[in-house]
Amino acid sequence: MVRPLALRLLFMKERGSNVAVVSRSRLPTSAMLKDGSSVRLRPIRAEDEAELIAFYARLSPTSAYQRFHTLMARLPPDWAHFLANVDYERRMAIVAVDPDDRVIAVARYDYNAQSEEAEVAIVVQDQWQGKGLGTKLMTELLSYAESKGIVRFRAYVVADNRRMLAVFRKVTRILSSQTQSGITSLLLAPLPGC
Repeated sequence: MVRPLALRLLFMKERGSNVAVVSRSRLPTSAMLKDGSSVRLRPIRAEDEAELIAFYARLSPTSAYQRFHTLMARLPPDWAHFLANVDYERRMAIVAVDPDDRVIAVARYDYNAQSEEAEVAIVVQDQWQGKGLGTKLMTELLSYAESKGIVRFRAYVVADNRRMLAVFRKVTRILSSQTQSGITSLLLAPLPGC
């Protein structure tokens, strides 16, 4: 598999604090999908909170459940705040946006120093599924995580979510897999050169 251009983020220390500064020189990155449509991939931003709530409302109940393992009437604002505010190092999210600049997919990781693993998750809006977007997003996310020294990942996938399991098989090496109560826990490592 050919590695797509990884998102390039430049981190700088500003006046002694750890402030992440995103270099916009290479962002956003365009991605061509299987059906010929083009979307943009970019890091999530704090101002995406409202769009995350709208994005959740556009998901089918099945897609929402497969991502969050529960159904909610709407994404709570405090969840949207937490999900939109990342440090671009231990917590990162990449969004795909359509030509109208609406979020259509999100891939994220959250690193746990104790287990030395990053939990990964991804969700793609229903009408954008099956076009290769999940694979592109996950490849970008893993590449970015590797640039931060993260090489072990954990994913919790609803056991019958065949598409998500297929994405992980394409872009990772599955080190272990265990299913309990309908949720499959996967320990993953990126494929070399992916």
